[in-house]
Amino acid sequence: MTDKYDVLVIGSGPGGYVAAIRAAQHGLRTAVIERDRLGGICLNWGCIPTKALLHGADVAHTLANLRPLGFTASGIEFDITQLVEFSRGVSGRLSDGIGYLMKKNGVDVITGTAKLIDKGVVGVRSGKDESVPATEYRADHIILATGARPRSIPGVTPDGERVWTYFDALVPTELPKSLLVIGSGAIGVEFASLYRDLGSEVTIVEVAPQIMPVEDAAVAAHVRRQFEKRGITIRTGASVSDLTVGTDSVAVTVTSTDGTVEEVTVDRVLVAAGIQGNVEDLGLEDIGVEVDRSFVTTDQWCRTTAFGVYAIGDVAGGPCLAHKASHEGVLCVDKLAGAEHVVPLDKDYVPGCTYARPQVASLGLTEDQARGTGRRLQIGQFDLQASGKALAIGEADGFVKTIFDADSGELIGAHMVGPDVTEQIQGFGIARSLEATGDDLAEVIFAHPTLSEAMHESVLAALGRPINM
Repeated sequence: MTDKYDVLVIGSGPGGYVAAIRAAQHGLRTAVIERDRLGGICLNWGCIPTKALLHGADVAHTLANLRPLGFTASGIEFDITQLVEFSRGVSGRLSDGIGYLMKKNGVDVITGTAKLIDKGVVGVRSGKDESVPATEYRADHIILATGARPRSIPGVTPDGERVWTYFDALVPTELPKSLLVIGSGAIGVEFASLYRDLGSEVTIVEVAPQIMPVEDAAVAAHVRRQFEKRGITIRTGASVSDLTVGTDSVAVTVTSTDGTVEEVTVDRVLVAAGIQGNVEDLGLEDIGVEVDRSFVTTDQWCRTTAFGVYAIGDVAGGPCLAHKASHEGVLCVDKLAGAEHVVPLDKDYVPGCTYARPQVASLGLTEDQARGTGRRLQIGQFDLQASGKALAIGEADGFVKTIFDADSGELIGAHMVGPDVTEQIQGFGIARSLEATGDDLAEVIFAHPTLSEAMHESVLAALGRPINM
């Protein structure tokens, strides 16, 4: 007899496990299907382990800059295998925690590989033997949360040894003397910053005219300057046109849009040129789920083109961020459960965070995008060189930029670069959610001395009322 559920979630990443918990909270009989470890890519191979490694990089940076604070240290040794072990331990602990949450909320966990075999029917195989019949499960609602994986580049084939994906970069057995990173989105920039702080020589190759192409141009330019001060070589408007793997190195041909050709030899190459949705072998085409450029097509309620099938998170397209996936998980389930006051996601205002040094955080439109709307704008910027707290901690390279609609006072963009900005961006998110105007934010009292005062000063600058600049 086929097991029957109200909701079946395929994938247990930050979208899938959150959707499963929310469905159980609605009193729906729910199961999550996972072929690997609970937590998905974010917890096991993405967000969490990279932050653990980046914490190690921050420690390395601190140790290298002790003298201005009156400290000296000698005999310090670094073992990258120990840092990797710490990172994997953090992921393992959190994965076990998700198992506890599933049990606590009464969500069944089904281990295996899922495939949609008919309307409302999912087959699950626990092994690769095709001769063994799949176990069938039925559900009124099926939520796809299968995530995404690194996008391949023609002529560049990761081998796990000399040519890495971010999976390989998370578990190195030794620190490479030199690393070339293809792509300068959040993944590429974070790993470039990480490996540079740990001692590797790093080169970034980016096909777009600026690094961090989705960020505000001023932010991207600031990060580039800071990276180059740290000795990171950056080639924008360039691509890898040839790659030859040797026994102990990789020879890379970098071709610029102006025709300039450069030969670079490095220990390792990291491919960080975007991601593609995990849509293969799910049976989507057989039940009428539309896929566009590897991502499932959805409407504002996460519904696909097949009745009763939904998609959330990375597999449903950008922005490919864990918190966007979690939000969609709740939104999707609340809507299918008939909850009141469900609000569609405005993807333009999902905060983006990059945990490099310096950190970058943003939401809403960039300055160029905002000017393209034809609105009258009020734009304010505050430099952290005028922040007492930033100077006190020796991290005063950065700024906060805010963009308002001059007529309505609406906050339409916020861009931050500097220390701990990823911990502050939610302040602008809350402001936008509550429809606070620039005048409203100007009246908020920010504690002194804090890094977040720069947010307030940026707002005041946009209103033509700067105090500390």
